[in-house]
Parts: sequence; structure tokens; C-alpha cells
Amino acid sequence: MNYSDFALQVAKIKKLPLPGTSSHYKMAPQIRIQELKAMKKKNTNPKKAGVVALFYPDKEQMTNLLLILRHTYPGIHSNQIGLPGGKAEKNDNNLLDTALRETHEEVGVRPGDIKIIRSLSEIYIPPSNFEVRPYLGLFDKKYPFVKQEDEVEELVEVPLIDFMDDSKMSTQILSTSYADNIEVPAFKLMGYTVWGATAMMLSEIKELFKQVL
Repeated sequence: MNYSDFALQVAKIKKLPLPGTSSHYKMAPQIRIQELKAMKKKNTNPKKAGVVALFYPDKEQMTNLLLILRHTYPGIHSNQIGLPGGKAEKNDNNLLDTALRETHEEVGVRPGDIKIIRSLSEIYIPPSNFEVRPYLGLFDKKYPFVKQEDEVEELVEVPLIDFMDDSKMSTQILSTSYADNIEVPAFKLMGYTVWGATAMMLSEIKELFKQVL
């Protein structure tokens, strides 16, 4: 889809109710759904994080979504596909500040050059005890992305047409931080398997897009 048309249409999601957990659960394995439901009854005092689902034009002015492949490191989210963003710091005024600061650090997009359309539903990640607030943003791509070498292995640029293609959704047998060899709903995008919290956040975005695009 042409980026100019996309930017006009996507503004309509501001008025839509968020699908929330119903859309998240479509991309969560049953064991995770059970865990999330159980967590609602507990006070886990989670750490906070903010991320940005960033949409932008490519050289042909077609709409793309930016994902990142994280480096391999000793941690729960090692070598996984995610959205730019990260952990809140004391100097951040709010989670939007967190998301914009971290996006600047990870992919080089200045906060003032991102137009935030709206915030999306928070999602809790049990293995790392993080609660993440996603934001949907637009970047007119006035300059190239610059990846943060010590954290980002690769920038993954996904055409909107692929993101919206239901045939790119399937189930994979994966070993995760909480179970071995389980069936996990996932997106298959640009040769990468996108699962877990990122897939759950993308599921909500896709549901909103289907109502306006």
C-alpha cells in the first residue's frame, strides 16, 4: 500500500476500541494464555518497557514495518525478533518517552520525527516480568536507519502487504524459556519466525488495520 494513502487511513484507528487480550491470545500458546490469566490475580510488580511499531515508506513509497533481530546474549529474549524499544529509565517522563528514546538508540530515528498515532494494549511477559506498552508510529524516512551495533543484529523491513497476509501466520514447534517443543502461533516474515509477545502485539495492530485499510 502506498505510504501516503496508508498514513491517511491509519489515523482512523484512533477512534477504534482496542481488541486487547482477545487479539493477543490469538498468537499465544495455550500454556502462555493460562499463565497470563493466572497472573491477573497476582501482584508481580513488573518492570516497565515501551516499544514502537514503526511504519514508514520504502524507496518505492510503499509502506513497511520495522522489526529488529536482537543479538545473541545470555538472556530470555536473546536472538529474537522484536519491536524497537526497551526498559524504562528513571529520567523518562512516561512510557512514550521510553519507547521513543529506546527507538532512537536502537535504530537511529529521532523522537521528533516519529508521529505517534496511538498507544496500544499493554502486555505482560511472564518469563522476564516485564509489562510492555506498545505505540503505533509513523516515520516519513527522511534519513536512513542506523542500528545500535551492541544490541541489534539486523534490521528487518517488512512490507505491509506481507504483514497483512494471513498466509504468513502459522504454528511452529519451538522450545521457549518456559517449555520445550510446544506448538506456538507465529508470523513468518522475511524469513524470520515472529512469536511470543511481539507476535501478540502485532496481532492487535493487524486487527485494527483490518478495520480501516
